[in-house]
Amino acid sequence: MEFVATIWNAGSSLLGYLVPFLFVLAIVVFIHELGHFLVGRWCGVDVKVFSIGFGREIYGFNDKHGTRWRISLIPLGGYVKFSGDADASSAPDNAEVAQMTPQERARSFPAQSIGERAAIVAAGPIANFLLAIFIFAATVFLFGKQVLIPRVDQVRADSAAERAGLQAGDLVVAIDGQPIGSFNDMQRVISVRPNEVVSVTVERAGAKLTIPVTPALVETTSPLGKQRIGVIGVEASRKAEDWKVQRFGPLEALRNGVSETWFVVERTYDYIGKLVSGRESTDQLSGPIRIAQVSGLVASNGGFLALINLAAILSVSIGLMNLLPVPMLDGGHLMFYAIETLRGRPLSERAQEIGARIGLSLVLLLMLFVTWNDILHVRSLL
Repeated sequence: MEFVATIWNAGSSLLGYLVPFLFVLAIVVFIHELGHFLVGRWCGVDVKVFSIGFGREIYGFNDKHGTRWRISLIPLGGYVKFSGDADASSAPDNAEVAQMTPQERARSFPAQSIGERAAIVAAGPIANFLLAIFIFAATVFLFGKQVLIPRVDQVRADSAAERAGLQAGDLVVAIDGQPIGSFNDMQRVISVRPNEVVSVTVERAGAKLTIPVTPALVETTSPLGKQRIGVIGVEASRKAEDWKVQRFGPLEALRNGVSETWFVVERTYDYIGKLVSGRESTDQLSGPIRIAQVSGLVASNGGFLALINLAAILSVSIGLMNLLPVPMLDGGHLMFYAIETLRGRPLSERAQEIGARIGLSLVLLLMLFVTWNDILHVRSLL
């Protein structure tokens, strides 16, 4: 019976991770591919397949336009196959295009202008950013935002805050002239400024003081791995009167959605820059295993609203990743179109084929690396 209970608990735990992960990923992938699909249709291109997942079809149907909508076995992505595409990577099938009638060729993807092809390709990542903006805006518009006033409750001994002269009871109102409305706002600004002097403006006994503080660089551990962030060593007030629900009108909610999306973009590029310069480790690079783990934890601890916000963050990440100038990704196609614009003609079929192989190799290497990262992370928790 003990063995059966162990197997049951393991299965339940796996299901608790898998279901939220597939839910989040399906939303993000569907919206990404829908962007390609809608702009392609708007440009008059025939769509052969709209697939969520790769590999063997599990379920599918044909719409009145002849598009095959399908759910496939491997749920780690998706694709839209246009008329004239050789495969899911949208490589042109010149042999097929050559056999088309003039009417069919006019409705194929390769026959479209550079601007139309670029718009169709860019529509996927753009749809991801719009999804994130919508989710961030809709959640605060419908439910408001829980805000903790940035009041200092305690100053840790021998911390940057203590050395600078911050005191318990100080209310942080600005950092480097940027207004601070919540403790979370303060953490966001401080976390990306380790070892840099920042000017912290506080209200103390009815007066405003500006105090220079140098956040210390510390390493923390989260479900996504180790992170190196800046901290000043203050504890937030947890008094009930310091919590409030901030309400948003439609325009304010939209601005919040744009701001939150841009924050994710900034943090991602900041991390990539530090990774390239050697100031960050690759430990934060996560694959499907760790994303599934985080999805399960978020769903169990934060509920549906937190899971939807995770979908918004993941949507921005997938949009940014797809814009990398790597063949096989949307950014790689856009790079080829830019070269075609400069040269006045596309790269040779051979050059595009070599580029596609290099891109595929890079994507597979990245997937192997992040999956290995995930395995090491899971092992460290056992």
